[in-house]
Amino acid sequence: MKPSTIEPSGGSDSGPSVRSGLAYGFAAYGMWGLFPLYWPLLEPTGAIEILAHRMVWSLAAVGLILLVLRRWAWIGPLLRQPKRLGLIAVAAAFISTNWGVYIWATNSGHVVDAALGYFINPLVSIAFGVLLLRERLRPTQWTAVGIGVAAVVFLSVDYGQVPWIALVLAFTFASYGLVKKRVGLDGLESLAAETAVQFLPALAFLLFLGSQGRSTFGTHDIGHSLLLVTCGFVTAAPLICFGGAAVRLPLSTIGLLQYVTPSIQFVLGVAVLHEEMPAGRWAGFALVWLALALLTWDALRTARKGRVALREAAAAAQTSAARPAEPDDATPGAGSVGAEAEAEAECSRP
Repeated sequence: MKPSTIEPSGGSDSGPSVRSGLAYGFAAYGMWGLFPLYWPLLEPTGAIEILAHRMVWSLAAVGLILLVLRRWAWIGPLLRQPKRLGLIAVAAAFISTNWGVYIWATNSGHVVDAALGYFINPLVSIAFGVLLLRERLRPTQWTAVGIGVAAVVFLSVDYGQVPWIALVLAFTFASYGLVKKRVGLDGLESLAAETAVQFLPALAFLLFLGSQGRSTFGTHDIGHSLLLVTCGFVTAAPLICFGGAAVRLPLSTIGLLQYVTPSIQFVLGVAVLHEEMPAGRWAGFALVWLALALLTWDALRTARKGRVALREAAAAAQTSAARPAEPDDATPGAGSVGAEAEAEAECSRP
């Protein structure tokens, strides 16, 4: 997620800006949550062909948006950074796998499994932080991760097999987020770069299908072809809304909003698509929800402590600035600087 700081409550932008940010956020996560109703509309097109169309038309949609916004300055510097281009290719591979499995899952009666994947994604991201980035966890976070692992084990026993759909979705998306963090591009630019990598293989696959007479594009009614074309805009629309939310909302709020998507998917899978939910699966989901509740509580508590620390640091800085400097003070204001550093450390601590 884009914001890197937690803003103090009650700031000057806490009114209409926050309300519009929430509207953008709910729009983004709501659209992502409703995707299980969109992909079946593309049948009889298979998951891989849908994925290829999504890649091709996403580049067209994002390219048009960048053209309108005139946001091209980032392309030249990026092309002169081979290492960064390599990371973008890796990110494209992860998100391609994630998209493909997700489309197949939703069109094959596994919407609940897909929802489980995005529910446990935050836990996988935390585990990556510990194992790969040497981040330190608080006791509550360790407890949440432990409960999440127990939930996966429980569901594996209950299913009679590892819930591979959920795990593939969770690990590929967490890996994608990890790589994107190193690339450091904004949402639209990142999507444009990734789809540029995906474009030629996807186009080649679609041309191959057409040459074999196995493509559904143009061989069914015009409405079906138009739906395939809209894949790109369906991909871009929630990302644009997410970008609007990310610049207006604190990171803690974005973190809470991310649960909207799997929650909608879960409700659709159970209530609309009538997927089976035996008692064992309910118990496994309950463990996952308990882990997420602990993470949410810990994040809110840490955000509140960070805001308090920042206010105290600001008050200390004002007091120090108002106090006359004494002759033996070698470094005036050192206490306030230390307080600010301590406050910032508290806010950035995982």
